[in-house]
Amino acid sequence: ASPSRLSSHRAPMSAFAAPVAHRAGVVPVVSVRRAVPVARAVSRLAGRSPQPRVSTVPSATGDFAPETDLELSDLTAISPVDGRYGSKVQILRACFSEYALVRARVIVEVRWLQKLASIPQIVEVPPLSASANEFLEKYLAEFSPADAQEVKKVERTTNHDVKAVEYVIKDKLVQHPELAGVMEFVHFACTSEDINNLAHALMLKSGVNAVTPFMDEIVNVIAEMAKTEASTPMMSRTHGQPASPTTLGKEFANVAYRLARQRQQMSKVPFYGKMAGAVGNYNAHITAYPDVDWQKTAEEFVEESLGLTWMPYVTQIEPHDYIAELFSCVSRFNTIVLDLDRDLWAYISIGYFKQRTVAGEVGSSTMPHKVNPIDFENSEGNVGMANAVFEHLSAKLPVSRWQRDLTDSTVLRNLGTGFAYSLIAYQSTLKGLSKLETNSQAMLDDLDRNWEVLAEPIQTVMRRHAVEKPYEKLKELTRGRRVDRDGMRAFVETLEIPEDSKQRLMELTPATYIGNAVAQANDILARIEAIKK
Repeated sequence: ASPSRLSSHRAPMSAFAAPVAHRAGVVPVVSVRRAVPVARAVSRLAGRSPQPRVSTVPSATGDFAPETDLELSDLTAISPVDGRYGSKVQILRACFSEYALVRARVIVEVRWLQKLASIPQIVEVPPLSASANEFLEKYLAEFSPADAQEVKKVERTTNHDVKAVEYVIKDKLVQHPELAGVMEFVHFACTSEDINNLAHALMLKSGVNAVTPFMDEIVNVIAEMAKTEASTPMMSRTHGQPASPTTLGKEFANVAYRLARQRQQMSKVPFYGKMAGAVGNYNAHITAYPDVDWQKTAEEFVEESLGLTWMPYVTQIEPHDYIAELFSCVSRFNTIVLDLDRDLWAYISIGYFKQRTVAGEVGSSTMPHKVNPIDFENSEGNVGMANAVFEHLSAKLPVSRWQRDLTDSTVLRNLGTGFAYSLIAYQSTLKGLSKLETNSQAMLDDLDRNWEVLAEPIQTVMRRHAVEKPYEKLKELTRGRRVDRDGMRAFVETLEIPEDSKQRLMELTPATYIGNAVAQANDILARIEAIKK
């Protein structure tokens, strides 16, 4: 078709492309033939060979032009933590959101004012009346996202988030005559980081309390599976090759114990805080009230008023070492979960486990038969995301130029991200575990195909009875070869060893050569309890 025979018209567009292209000012064009009389068209085509049909695809330019006015929702959130997986991590919003940070700052500021009122030397802030304390407690108890919005509104003017909190609290205190008289002692002698470090510690403590039940559930579920499958014989694999048999329960017990250790270490990490002023020396405090033991006051405030652990040596910031310690514990726990995910994925692939199907669930968009181990894959991916965040925060937060730089500020706003990805992973692993069905027959069949794994006990018994070159003889018989039941027993019959030892070897099978695996699996719950003591 020559250009002279073509004309243009607007092409039909998809429901998605049309509004986007319209906003971008794009009008897709498609080329078609002009209409000609049928008789003329037939005469022109007579004697000509058929020509290939030519069509022009509308240009995709502008199809994905960005919208700039989308409201935040599960569908428009940038991070899947707040979008696709939002319902799975909703419990963490009250711990790590911007609202949670503002609320924690308000708590610290109000508790500091109450602490100042309890110090006799600070006569300008007399002990608060029951009415004043009741007013403050009601303010904290009823603090809502709407109150936090007021702080954000003030922040647009101050361009300082902590100062905005101070101003909003003062506006609240003027509603109570007694508190209005002491409102200038809100944020007294504080640097912003006095408030922030304590707020972050409160948030972390809350977040850990929200996440650890899921961690404990993983440990408990795996420990119970260890007990249930304590006697289920299974081929071990080292370097991917058949190795001395174990039991499925013992392998679950290995994982449960490892996880329980990390969970226990995590529970021992203290949540530190400071209230020591601009560079950690109580400079302003002592200048204003030299007769007050400010270091003791700070310790009492951090530990008694807020339930945290006091950090005595600081600069402008609490050094964040404990945060790195905490994240390292969670990261190690996560790595063990990832190790479990990969092992179970592999065991599913060789038929050791079946997966219960879920009505309506699709495994593949093109292969209807598929039942994929998607839960363990999802967990593995989210563990990777979590640990990447934890690793960066653990490396970054303990490092600050001189007495303080601001690089920790933006990083600390991501305290909850690693926990969110972890929580998504934990739920996926638990879901995957709930779908597993042990295929014990497949495990027995695998063991029966690998009688050569008995080379280890046979050569060990041979050593006991001083048989010459036991290892080498078994190596010659089994290395790189398949040896069946009859072949192994025929070899044992040739051994010049005591009859009782020979009989024990003759009765041995790959399925019974499991050492004390059953006992170890059955001991797991007691072992875990011992870790907690």
